[in-house]
Amino acid sequence: MTTRLFLLLLGAIFFYQFSFAQKIPDSPASTQTEKSKLTTKNDSLAAADLLLKDSSKEKHSPRKAALRSAILPGWGQAYNKKYWKIPIVYGALGVTAYAFNFNLTQYKRVAYAYRLLLTQDTANYKFVDADLQPFLKANASNDLRNYRNEYRKDIDYSVLIFMFFWALNVVDATVDAHLKGFDVTDDLSLKIKPGFNPGTNTTGLSFVFDIHKAKPKLSGFVP
Repeated sequence: MTTRLFLLLLGAIFFYQFSFAQKIPDSPASTQTEKSKLTTKNDSLAAADLLLKDSSKEKHSPRKAALRSAILPGWGQAYNKKYWKIPIVYGALGVTAYAFNFNLTQYKRVAYAYRLLLTQDTANYKFVDADLQPFLKANASNDLRNYRNEYRKDIDYSVLIFMFFWALNVVDATVDAHLKGFDVTDDLSLKIKPGFNPGTNTTGLSFVFDIHKAKPKLSGFVP
């Protein structure tokens, strides 16, 4: 009985010592080491997370901007978020389209009068517009032909200008998309700095315009 009690008492003391040893707080050095390891691990995870976000984020593509503007004018400007340019694009194209339609209409009416005059189809003279009647009465076929040719030339010019504005819309969207990668904040400015020319051994002023790529905007964890 005494031996059993002694063994139980010895086991209780051992268990108490083991439990106390487990509850002893870590030393400052070991705690600092563990915190450093945890911080390093968190930094690595955060860096990996930012890398995944940057790689998954779709970059602004000048090629897409150009292709969209080529398909539909103003679409590339919308892709670049330059919405204020869309009315300008359609204004320029609308004016040239109106000029084309006007010249085509005038060409058709003059060409019709010229054809009637050549064929001497006097029965249909009444269908010719009033402003062209004097040409028919004066039998001025040469004047009508020149008049018709002028409108034909204006039609060609209208088409060329329309195509020019369409191409300009594509170029504008492409350039804007390229400039998305550059810093266009208020930091951009023209700076005047003193300069020295070793060739002429003279001093003067130099104008420096700083253009640099925009700094990437990081979101999420900041170490």
